[in-house]
Amino acid sequence: MTSKLIRAALVAIAFAGVAVAATPASAAPSSGFNDWSCHPSAAHPQPLLLLHGLGGNGPGNYATLGPYLASLGYCTYSPTYGEEFPPFPVGGLVSIQQSSQEIAGVLDHILATTGAAKVDIVGHSEGGFQSLYIPKVLQYSNKVARVVAIAPPAHGTTFAGLVDVAGLLGIRSQVDFVLNTFGCPACDELITDGSAVAALNNGPIAQSGVAYTIIASRSDELVTPTSTAFVNEAGVHNEYVQDSCPLDPVGHVGLAFDGDVARMVANALDPEHTAPVVCTVGAPL
Repeated sequence: MTSKLIRAALVAIAFAGVAVAATPASAAPSSGFNDWSCHPSAAHPQPLLLLHGLGGNGPGNYATLGPYLASLGYCTYSPTYGEEFPPFPVGGLVSIQQSSQEIAGVLDHILATTGAAKVDIVGHSEGGFQSLYIPKVLQYSNKVARVVAIAPPAHGTTFAGLVDVAGLLGIRSQVDFVLNTFGCPACDELITDGSAVAALNNGPIAQSGVAYTIIASRSDELVTPTSTAFVNEAGVHNEYVQDSCPLDPVGHVGLAFDGDVARMVANALDPEHTAPVVCTVGAPL
């Protein structure tokens, strides 16, 4: 029964999209989604590194947001990181540190390929955590201009209360064992007292020179905004989806595919050229 509950919790946080291979274009555009011939424009000099959530993959998690940001003139890249079993496009499962090193390699490759001095990072769920973790723990803040983290478990998650219940029942060690046996070290590291969470929260999270925006939903039952997602530090702007769209019931997974969230992300990336948020009704998942 416990294993079934854990699987349900993992399904709640995961989005396993369909992997799409990146195909270089014949010309060098000033925007593109997973297009390694892309060259950033003067209007958007930082390429975008898009980081998916736990159990997802880059092309699937950003099937909506990636092309949307590319249509605004950005070079956007959405790699799949942290695959426990590479034949299957399910990422974010290995340890946070291992995934962060993999992501850092992609980040360096983007800079070398595009000639840009810095990237902007957009991360959803675990990807949002990595967008905070890499500038601080890997000391990559000099390579990052902006971070837009969507529902990051910055202070850890309890998998919708599952871990708290396990603790009360005295079966926390069994839960930890099952999570690791299922091939998900990152799961154990992202709970409220996990090792990666401890590393991120050891001192200030926000790094000098990086502009941070955190976007969360009041309807998110997995990563609760005020206690889990938001970072109350100088240089960090925290906002609810419902601040702009009070009736949007969008949940944790749905944030990556929500139209008003997409506009909020775009505004955070380019605050000098914002546009009104046109409210939609996101998936309450």
